[in-house]
Amino acid sequence: MQLPLQTEALVVDTVGGDFVMTPVTIQDLRPDEVLVEMKYSGLCHTDFYLQQGGFGPLVEFPAIAGHEGAGIVRAIGSSVKDKSLQVGDSVLLSFAACGECIYCQGDQFSRCTQFVPLNLTGIRRPDGTTPAKLLDGRPVRSQFFGQSSFSRISAVHENCLVKCPYPQDMAIYSPMGCGYQTGAGTILNIFKPKANQTIAVFGAGSVGFAAMMAAATVPGMQIIAIDIVEKKLALAKELGATHVINSLTIQDSVVDEIKNITGGQGVDFAVDTTGVSSVVEKMLDCLGYSGTAASIGAPPREEKISVDVGAFFAYKKTWISVAEGDSHPPEFIPKLIDLHKQGKFPIEKISKVYPVADFKQAVSDMKDGIVIKPIIEF
Repeated sequence: MQLPLQTEALVVDTVGGDFVMTPVTIQDLRPDEVLVEMKYSGLCHTDFYLQQGGFGPLVEFPAIAGHEGAGIVRAIGSSVKDKSLQVGDSVLLSFAACGECIYCQGDQFSRCTQFVPLNLTGIRRPDGTTPAKLLDGRPVRSQFFGQSSFSRISAVHENCLVKCPYPQDMAIYSPMGCGYQTGAGTILNIFKPKANQTIAVFGAGSVGFAAMMAAATVPGMQIIAIDIVEKKLALAKELGATHVINSLTIQDSVVDEIKNITGGQGVDFAVDTTGVSSVVEKMLDCLGYSGTAASIGAPPREEKISVDVGAFFAYKKTWISVAEGDSHPPEFIPKLIDLHKQGKFPIEKISKVYPVADFKQAVSDMKDGIVIKPIIEF
């Protein structure tokens, strides 16, 4: 493909604006970038957080969201390190990392010291430029999480790429780069539970389901799913949850219900995917002795969480924050694909592919709980 080239993308022009398919021009490809023709992209709540201006001054508009892309390599920058990469390869896309800090050097890309500027600003390039422009000449932020996968063609940072060993399954695997590895990685990379331990998962979205399905690979694991949508809870029972709690309909408090289920002990592990402060507090309160809680969804910065510090000390509890499941995508995503091929990570049961023309319907179905993980097809 010759650059510059014209393509189109779902552009959000202003804070709160719609995702509108808009012509854009890809201006150039840097030596450490790869030109990818997107075939699929998962939809994630983080994309809508960007749309609503949730990242504040980090993201200027217009902007292109999307960070669970999958597509075909169409051009390769001159200094891309992976010399086995070829034009025509099928790739899955994950988050960007600098590759140079102490954490990246230890293959801990999710702890990259430059994670925020490289992923959340929509600008990955050190000089502050962005690959795409609108036809009127305005720059459009087009490297959200290093990729902006809501564009038909995107200049993607090399560290985002993971080769897809099953090109025919690119659609089903496209969310691996964020939602699925975030939930599953929290279980398998951080908690590393032993047989017959217990976990509570707050929020039955794609991240929560990925956590439940990963926990279900551990023999005898007691898995408690908490949500407010009955359809999601029914599916959770089908996919590994041993108990479900609808926090809107139970008579007791969620914490009391969890302790009743666990014989008064509380759980060994708990995960919050909602970022709702009151839910985070419940997650912390339901921990048993020496229990560990992980926040995946982040509450707004100005909100405060009430924690019984004395109980944390007395009962040896731990509370951590986790980004991207503490995963190194080139290693962890293939492991999740292997689990799926073994029938142990049935992501096809929570996803549905929509033509990009039905983007609004996909969003509506996700909000209504009709589908857990919508995937758009270009």
